[in-house]
This record gives sequence, C-alpha cells and structure tokens, in this order.
Amino acid sequence: MKQSSIFTLSKPYAHLKLMFWIFLVVFAGRFILKDALPYFGFDDEVFGRWVDYKWTLISHISGGLLALIIGPFQFWKAFRNKYLTVHRWMGRIYLTAILIGVISSSYLAWTTGLKLSLNWAVALQGLAFAWITTSTMAYISIRRKQIRQHKDWMIRSYVVTFAFVSFRWLNELSALEELSGSTLIWMSWAIPLLITEIFLQWKQK
Repeated sequence: MKQSSIFTLSKPYAHLKLMFWIFLVVFAGRFILKDALPYFGFDDEVFGRWVDYKWTLISHISGGLLALIIGPFQFWKAFRNKYLTVHRWMGRIYLTAILIGVISSSYLAWTTGLKLSLNWAVALQGLAFAWITTSTMAYISIRRKQIRQHKDWMIRSYVVTFAFVSFRWLNELSALEELSGSTLIWMSWAIPLLITEIFLQWKQK
C-alpha cells in the first residue's frame, strides 16, 4: 500500500517538474531571442551606453548564454547517467563560461557601471561574486566526491545564472518601474536564491 502511494504521488511530481523545466526553457528562450542575440549584430545603437565596451559585454553575454543553455542538460538525470563523460565535459565548459562571464562583468562593473553610480557597480559585482562562489563550491564538492552537495551547489549556481533572465523580466514590469536598476539586479538573484535555499533545506528533512 505504501509503495502504491509513493508511485501515485511520483507521477504528479514528475509532471510538475517537467512543466517547471518547460517554463524555464521557454522563458529563457524568449530572453535569448529578444534581449541577447541582437547584440551579436554588433550594431552600435543596440549597445547604447555600452558601445565603448562592446567586446567585454559580448564576452559577458556569451559566457552567460553558454551557461544558461548548458544548465538544463546538467540537471537531466537520464542524459547524465547515459552520457557521464559528456556531462563532465559540459560541466567544465559551464564553469569556464561562468569564469569568462564573471571576469567581464567585474570589469564592466567598475568601468561603465561605475559611471552610472556606485550602487550599480556594487550590484553588478555582488552578482558576479555570487555567481563565481556558487559555481566554485559546486566544483569543489564534486572534486571531493560529495555528490549531494555538488547537486545542491549546481542548483544554486544555475539560479544565479538565471539572473540574466530574471533581471530583464523585472525591468519590464511596470509595477517595479520606480525601483532603480541596481535594486533590480539584487532582486534578480538574491530572492530566487533565498527561495531555493528554503527548498533545498526542506528537502533534506
């Protein structure tokens, strides 16, 4: 009876999980097509105030996009189990992409970001710090063969990676138009990461 109950509950959970990933993929796809890809046309009007730092921005966007696209494959259990070697190489590429994204975003924070305001520069650097910290912890965990911790830190890392998408979405909400850009940057990763942490800790009980 108990096994039957577990089996019954597993199906709705699997469907909910699938719907969640479909939503994320569609949400991220919209961001890629609408907000990210136009920069690769290298039109100065698209870069706007970032035009003097276009190659640094392209590096930042490229690293973020690569990590954003690779992420779902790393969480796909069937793919991971069947193609473990590919999973490991994609993990290395994921971390390299994040390193490139962090270096370029840190440079942008203290150049063009600082020209806007100190708050903007600190917000960008805070995001970069959270990004590299969660990703480094995921790497350290797997090197120590701490599989459970590695999975949890990878989830945190991808939540921060998704801040690219979240920030654009928050910036388009009319209800938040009075908030500064720097505030939206903090909101794009700090709140989702807090919610994720609650979920991760709850799951351990």
